[in-house]
Amino acid sequence: MTASQARHGAGPSLPQFWEFAAPAGWLSIDFISDLHLQASQPRTTQALAAHLLHTPADAVFILGDLFETWVGDDARHDAFESGIADMLKDASARRSLAFMAGNRDFLLGASFLQECGVMALADPTVLVAFGKRLLLTHGDALCLGDTAYQRFRGEVRTEQWRRSFLKRPLAERRVLAARMREGSAEHQRAQPAQSGADVDAAAAVQWMHEAATPLLVHGHTHRPATEEIAPGFTRLVLTDWELDRTPARCGVLRLSERGLERVAPTGPAPAA
Repeated sequence: MTASQARHGAGPSLPQFWEFAAPAGWLSIDFISDLHLQASQPRTTQALAAHLLHTPADAVFILGDLFETWVGDDARHDAFESGIADMLKDASARRSLAFMAGNRDFLLGASFLQECGVMALADPTVLVAFGKRLLLTHGDALCLGDTAYQRFRGEVRTEQWRRSFLKRPLAERRVLAARMREGSAEHQRAQPAQSGADVDAAAAVQWMHEAATPLLVHGHTHRPATEEIAPGFTRLVLTDWELDRTPARCGVLRLSERGLERVAPTGPAPAA
């Protein structure tokens, strides 16, 4: 993986755009995000396990929020997290897996990924595959209208905050994470419909222009769609996975020589 800097003069908010070129032997890549895995939602976990086992894709890219919460890599020894680690290890022995941090699991670190055989993806990353260039991001960094969240995001993504949080005992971190989730849920309920929780189209187009990518793939918003946000610039929003509540939904975005297509997860339906 190599890095390319955004051009100067296009605005201070532009990130660094990393590039990853798919190996020549790959025939298809799956994109998924926002599974929010947790012990209380076993059907979603079962569906992911089945897809990772049975998908025909050469690689599965997870674009954030694999877990509902992640409070540090030392949590991987607990029962639920250990089971997910075993699932990822098994899948990575069959096909390539890649992970990009989301807003719920940005503390998921290199030690866990290495143990599971999963490649880390920077946010954002330009994927070069099958003659195409796609810009991949979790999506939360582009939700500029939600100024309260952006202030929070700027605080917790600092190395100082990370070190301070991870020094706390694991049990205390779990309590603090639960409080933050509750606060996030209240914040979302208080926002009016169609508020700044969606991606800012102008910022997204600027990213795409600077990265020379006509296609943007992201998650985070839980609003799956394909939308032309400017002439020549299209975004594809991934489907969140929710199989333990009604209505249930999940989905996969697959890239191959044929282009991009939305498909159902592969494998048997999870047990009731």
